[in-house]
Amino acid sequence: MNQPEDECVIDFWTNGTLKRLPVSSSNPRFINAAALLRDSCADKSLCKKKLVEDYSRLFASKDSSLAPAYASSYLTAEYIGGKTPESIADFYNSYGWESKWRDKIHDDHLGIELLFLTRMVEKLMLLDDEPCCCEMKKEIRRFMEQHLLSWLPGWNKRINENANTLCYKGIAALIYACVEDLYGIFSYRDKLL
Repeated sequence: MNQPEDECVIDFWTNGTLKRLPVSSSNPRFINAAALLRDSCADKSLCKKKLVEDYSRLFASKDSSLAPAYASSYLTAEYIGGKTPESIADFYNSYGWESKWRDKIHDDHLGIELLFLTRMVEKLMLLDDEPCCCEMKKEIRRFMEQHLLSWLPGWNKRINENANTLCYKGIAALIYACVEDLYGIFSYRDKLL
């Protein structure tokens, strides 16, 4: 959501946090993302400069960037087979959730969507009633289908075509892979119950 700052570069690339991901996956996209991220910032002195330049090209403006991080840039009627997607604001409102960035960043920004997904998973973890858990898993899957997996493939493709750094290619692949993995986890657990 924001241009990379020194702390981000130091914490994630220079200190090697992205080389030691705290999770693993057998998803080929995740494995590829981890490999890209391990090799993404070879020259530490130029890393931030290259990240900032790539950020400006890829994301700086919703309308003129090469890979905008907004669902509305990808969810045209042609892209989704003539269906009209449910408003993401309606989805947020149905859970009584309002982003603190609502007046600054559109609701369909990837960062906002991922934050909401995180909140939904946190709510699920607090539930102790099995029927409620099953319903929440269905809602999480529905959210991912309609509001993440419906456009992440196109966004990931644009990142791969336009990013000059392995950093952004790896981040895009990692986001896509993690959403796919979460979707699979919630689908699998639901089938077991």
